[in-house]
Amino acid sequence: MANTEPATVTNKQIIFSGYVSGFPKESDLKVTTTTIDLRIPERSTSVLVKNLYLSCDPYMRISMGKPEPLSSSLVPPFNTGEPIIGLGVSKVIDSGHPDYKKGDLLWGVVGWEEYSVITLFPYSHFKIHHTDVPLSYYTGLLGMPGMTAYAGFYEICSPKRGETVFVSAASGAVGQLVGQFAKLVGCYVVGSAGSQEKVDLLKTKFGFDDAFNYKEENDLNIALKRYFPEGIDIYFENVGGKMLDAVLINMKLNGRIAVCGMISQYNLVDPEGVHNLTTILYKRIKVQGFAVSDFYDKYSKFLDFVLPYIRQGKITYVEDITEGLESGPSALLGIFHGKNVGKQLFVVARE
Repeated sequence: MANTEPATVTNKQIIFSGYVSGFPKESDLKVTTTTIDLRIPERSTSVLVKNLYLSCDPYMRISMGKPEPLSSSLVPPFNTGEPIIGLGVSKVIDSGHPDYKKGDLLWGVVGWEEYSVITLFPYSHFKIHHTDVPLSYYTGLLGMPGMTAYAGFYEICSPKRGETVFVSAASGAVGQLVGQFAKLVGCYVVGSAGSQEKVDLLKTKFGFDDAFNYKEENDLNIALKRYFPEGIDIYFENVGGKMLDAVLINMKLNGRIAVCGMISQYNLVDPEGVHNLTTILYKRIKVQGFAVSDFYDKYSKFLDFVLPYIRQGKITYVEDITEGLESGPSALLGIFHGKNVGKQLFVVARE
């Protein structure tokens, strides 16, 4: 039922200024204020939401690049002069859609702004039914990153007890979960990260068997041989570049690589090449890229799997939370310089 009383309020937004080459700058994202009517027009099936938490994710850098007509991408480019688009946790203010009513909570695709009008399509948004866990988890552990870790590790890599697992960018939103999923299966798991603080986190909080700071290694091939003297069964790829090169040499026969992301390449004008591709042939390695959206039909199965572990305290999740919409640009840009510890998000409003 639509509201009967009109109400116009200010709506602070983070606007995308223009396409980016190299590392993005805060000037590429500008905070501005407009107004919005807190009611949905008659006969509209849209939903008006108040955004509570907004997620900062590495894939968003891809959307900042100038669109190339012949290139392919998992995500569409941002529109210049409009709010950037990401994932968030929101509360319904008004609805013309039969499946949503005022007060409902949901997570999915929204603008970086205080209020968004959303159009629903399959798997673009999910209603939140479980509120005995932090709502912010739906930007991470119970949202897209959690589903990414689950799909990439279980559906693509088909892990078996006793196998060896390597996770790059292991303290991030996805990597910290892949490592814990690997331990639940009974695998030996090692992660790489970019600071001693993150390495300690992997070993003491997330239960990785070992971890190392890739920035302190002169030769990544030698480093991987140190931790995996008999080779790697499963590699969860988050960074690409020199790390992927070294991993390919160290994979076992019939190893599996789930390609989730390549954050080391996103800000390069000329992406690095990969030089050990023949090992894919010689060692019969399965290398599969994937988009989490391919697996959203399994979301309820994922919740059934992960919620009991959360409630039993068997899965730990670390968030890096900043306050206020204005903190969004610096929070997002920080992940490309490794400044975040855990899942990066920011609070727009707590209710």
